[in-house]
Amino acid sequence: MDTLEKAETAKRKETERPKLLLIDGMAVLFRAFFATSVHGRFMRNEEGIPTNAVQGFLGHALSAQSIFRPTHIAVCWDMGAYTFRNDLYEGYKANRPEPPEEMKPQFDLGRESAYLLGWKSFGMNGVEADDLIGSLVARWKDEADILVVTGDRDLLQLLAPGVRIAFMKKGHTVFDIYTDDRFREEYGFEPDQFVDLKAFTGDASDGYPGVKGIGPKTATKLIQEYGSVKGVLQHLDDLKPAVRKKITEQLDMLHLSRELAEIDCHVVFDAEIDRLEVPVYGPDTAQALETEGYPTAARRLLTLFPGFGEQEEWPFS
Repeated sequence: MDTLEKAETAKRKETERPKLLLIDGMAVLFRAFFATSVHGRFMRNEEGIPTNAVQGFLGHALSAQSIFRPTHIAVCWDMGAYTFRNDLYEGYKANRPEPPEEMKPQFDLGRESAYLLGWKSFGMNGVEADDLIGSLVARWKDEADILVVTGDRDLLQLLAPGVRIAFMKKGHTVFDIYTDDRFREEYGFEPDQFVDLKAFTGDASDGYPGVKGIGPKTATKLIQEYGSVKGVLQHLDDLKPAVRKKITEQLDMLHLSRELAEIDCHVVFDAEIDRLEVPVYGPDTAQALETEGYPTAARRLLTLFPGFGEQEEWPFS
């Protein structure tokens, strides 16, 4: 590449919008663990510590980078089971079982593995990864194209022009991608109204009930017609008596469920997008993964990025 070409490339990079890939670290880590542990495949390092979740996490994340070709990348992590939502509702996620013993040591290993690849990680005690992702999206959605890799449908409420959600499906390479347009077509209302839907339906996996007796079909009709929890409450007299009775008898839980469902997009923490640029991998990167006991991830890195060169164009513009 001659001097003129280099100058043109540098100028183009200055004017292009960043392509930011955000990875829901714990969601990917858990998915990777259960995908392999069901068959009893606990890969272990030299110390005998299981690494199946970490190597699966790295496989998913590297595949996502290879497919979506971001210019910037970051991983957001949960930093413990207790968050501010437990202060709001004692039963929040209380129904979830303890992580398997083989999983527990892999939480720290997962965060450390992201560091080996040069990815920036974000985690904050008392704050869920969803809230960190939401805050990063809110901060940069006007200046970057953002794609979030997750398995958590709560993040649908973050959809907006230039913001997409990629749900992990089959293996490491199949993703179900939502845009704000697709969401409107499927639900008949705006993505930011998804939190009002969940206020009525609740979330069994997170342990809050919403309004018992109101399912997704009825809740969807309510949001489509009245727009929000507030709108429904302003039109209680227009509802069928059975629906009105359920709502009025469970009004406190309706409001609480909405508060639990809403992602906090105002978390303040140090984050500069320039620090999230995708690193250039080299043979030393693969060697570091190998040394730390992640040979499968090292091989995937070498397979997906054999030239360790400049990334190609973002395919979802």
